[in-house]
Amino acid sequence: MDYIEQLLDKLRDLAQKLIEVLMGPEAEAEREAIPVPVDDRQRRYR
Repeated sequence: MDYIEQLLDKLRDLAQKLIEVLMGPEAEAEREAIPVPVDDRQRRYR
C-alpha cells in the first residue's frame, strides 16, 4: 500500500511540474487595469 501512495505522490508532483511548465508557476487571475489619471483641462479650454 505504501508503494502505491508513493507512486501517486510522485505522479502528483510530476503533474504539478508539468502544469507549471505549460501555464506558469501558478494560475493567477488577470490583474485589473490600474486607472491612470489624465489631466486634460488644457484641451477643453482651447
